[in-house]
Amino acid sequence: MLLKQVLELYEILDDPKADGAAVIRYLRGIDPNVQAETYPLRGEKGVTHMVKIRVPGENGKAVGGNAPTLGVLGRLGGLGARPEMIGYVSDGDGAIAALAVAAKAIDMRRKGDTLPGDLFVSTHVCPDAPTRPHDPVPFMDSPVSIAQVNQEEISSDLDAILSIDTTKGNRVINTRGFAISQPVKEGYIMRLPEELLDIMQRTTGQLPFVFPINTQDITPYGNEVHHINSIMQPCTCTDAPVIGVAITTQATVPGCGTGCSHYQDIEEAARFCLEVAKSFGRREACFFDEADFQMLQRRYGSMKRLQTLGK
Repeated sequence: MLLKQVLELYEILDDPKADGAAVIRYLRGIDPNVQAETYPLRGEKGVTHMVKIRVPGENGKAVGGNAPTLGVLGRLGGLGARPEMIGYVSDGDGAIAALAVAAKAIDMRRKGDTLPGDLFVSTHVCPDAPTRPHDPVPFMDSPVSIAQVNQEEISSDLDAILSIDTTKGNRVINTRGFAISQPVKEGYIMRLPEELLDIMQRTTGQLPFVFPINTQDITPYGNEVHHINSIMQPCTCTDAPVIGVAITTQATVPGCGTGCSHYQDIEEAARFCLEVAKSFGRREACFFDEADFQMLQRRYGSMKRLQTLGK
């Protein structure tokens, strides 16, 4: 389980002075040799701290192997909305989940349980992000743009991406826990592989939940159409398949709400991502059907225009 990591990270991030350096100190307390970095990223509305972690796999590219690399991204506007709100906000759950995956993988590697492929984890730390209106409940905003974050955390060496985001401000996901999206690759919304449904069912002990995404959800922010939130934004700037991991509630909850985080749900989402990393690195689980994708390309051509702002 990843409960220890979730609770420890919550204590670090539920702080008006939280920054990337505090996260790096925590990770280096697990392994002094961890490959991790943090640096400030400035935007029009303030500053946040990017955090990037790489955990080499037993047969990963970092050691000259050929196992695929998985990216786990913690998506959020901010950990807090200070001074408007007091304390940690629901929007930060994706950051804790992603960092918990990194912390557990680092600890596993230190003990000798090394993942088969490399793991890349990234998020950002901002305890005082702005908010903005959204229907049906207010959203957290961010001091930096989604495009800035994408540029920092999406790289060509990622073979697949799990994008974790609090996704509670809607009426289309009506379950407490987490739900996953269909994979998106180069503008195509693909069929979700059975192996990933099996992993979700195994880790939760329940039937898997798959949340709906629309064409507009997989287009970039800034094109003046409604998006469920930023969970699918990584798919707008990579050729790698992207699956959203949405931390959810049965009732509609604003991202800027405090006292709305549930450690069980964060831990389950993180544990799912870690199990995917194991199976994906062994090539036992794929993110999309390559034959279907090639057939769609031949019949209908490229859909990469959906990765742009359009006309």
